[in-house]
Amino acid sequence: MRVERTKAQELGFSAHDIAQNLLVSLSGSFQTSPTYWVDPKNGVSYSIATQTPQYFTSTLQDLVNTPITGTDPAAPPSLMASLVSTQRGAGMGVVSHYNVAPVIDVFGSVDGRDLGGVSHDINRIIDSARSQLPRGSRVVIRGQVQTMNSSYTGLLLGLVFAIMLDYLLIVVNFQSWLDPFIMISALPAALAGIAWILFITHTTLSVPALMGTIMCMGVATANSILVVSFATEQISQGKDPISAALEAGFTRFRPVLMTALAMIIGMVPMALGLGDGGEQNAPLGRAVIGGLLFATVSTLFFVPTFFSVLHGSKPQLGRDRDLLTAQPLTENTGD
Repeated sequence: MRVERTKAQELGFSAHDIAQNLLVSLSGSFQTSPTYWVDPKNGVSYSIATQTPQYFTSTLQDLVNTPITGTDPAAPPSLMASLVSTQRGAGMGVVSHYNVAPVIDVFGSVDGRDLGGVSHDINRIIDSARSQLPRGSRVVIRGQVQTMNSSYTGLLLGLVFAIMLDYLLIVVNFQSWLDPFIMISALPAALAGIAWILFITHTTLSVPALMGTIMCMGVATANSILVVSFATEQISQGKDPISAALEAGFTRFRPVLMTALAMIIGMVPMALGLGDGGEQNAPLGRAVIGGLLFATVSTLFFVPTFFSVLHGSKPQLGRDRDLLTAQPLTENTGD
């Protein structure tokens, strides 16, 4: 409907008067000027929306017969047909905007598949059709996919930062760059165990699984510290690297095993996912269990071997200097 402004002005109406009358007739005035009625019996207020019944406006002729009243009291009421010209056309039933820009939303949900796999397939379809888009338009995936990508990025960066922070903290404590590197050598095995258990249990990678991965890194590093610190003490007492590594593996076997078993047994109920909503946190428990299983084996067998290899390859002069530093000479008062 196009307002005939000259004719409307002659009759004392403005475009605002015509639009306001039509909007109130079709959808009420609750959005622009809400009206409420208070029930005197219970004091509850109810919103009132007055509009023309839809069966009275089923044709275009019914719409142009809408009565128009203006704000000027001197202007007599008139009909819409005498103030507007009508023209049929096609338009969008719903107009949406995102950050001011007009958008066309296509909604979809996931059924029977993981969100990451569906997102990968949709991105492949979008990439293949990107060259056919009109100039100035683009396709953007929003919703839970954005949340998933941002969460994964943040947690993966957190995992890398946790490993680096563990290494640097151990460097400060042990005043060495080599021994902390040996301690974190069990972490690749922990990551392999996490991937293995998620695969055999048909568990998709998720935010709880990544949180369990970060938890597993700390426990695996703590167990390696027990082994490497004991082996370092044995070397400072004069033993060769191989003997020190074997002694550390045998002596620290029980503490490492008990620490890992306590964590694994504690995570079994969560990994089973029993009860309502238990499947949400099940990936966390499964990631911790799989990571600690592999990390424990690596801590007890690979870490001592790696320790003996690296320390055995150090020059003899450097080992003697370290031994003198660890055991200062004392004055011999005997004959």
